[in-house]
Amino acid sequence: MERVMNWYLRVLKNYAQFSGRARRTEYWMFVLVNLIISVGITVVEAMIGSPGYIGILYNLAVFIPSLAVGARRLHDTGRTGWWMLICLVPIIGIIVLFVFMAFDGDANENQYGINPKQVA
Repeated sequence: MERVMNWYLRVLKNYAQFSGRARRTEYWMFVLVNLIISVGITVVEAMIGSPGYIGILYNLAVFIPSLAVGARRLHDTGRTGWWMLICLVPIIGIIVLFVFMAFDGDANENQYGINPKQVA
C-alpha cells in the first residue's frame, strides 16, 4: 500500500508539470487511489447527509494533477496531451483514450523525453 501511495503523491508533487513522460504504473496508481478516495468521500458524505461539498473540493484539488498526469501518460506513448480531448466524443472517445492509456510507452527516447523506466 505504501508504494501505491508513493505513486499517488508523486503525481500530486508534479501537479502542474505537463511536460515529460509518465509510466503506466504512475498513471493507473493515481487513477486507482483517486477513485478510492472519491468513493470514500461520497460514502461518508451520504452517511452524514452532507450536500457533497467535500467531494467537490477534492475533485477541484486533483483536477489539474489529473490533466497533467494524463498528458504525461500520452507523451509516454508518443502522443500529444491534446488527445485527452477525444473524451468529448461520446462513448468511442472514452474507449479510445482508455486504450491509449493502457499502451506501453515508447521503449526509447521520444520527442517528450527519455523513457521513465530507464530513469527509475
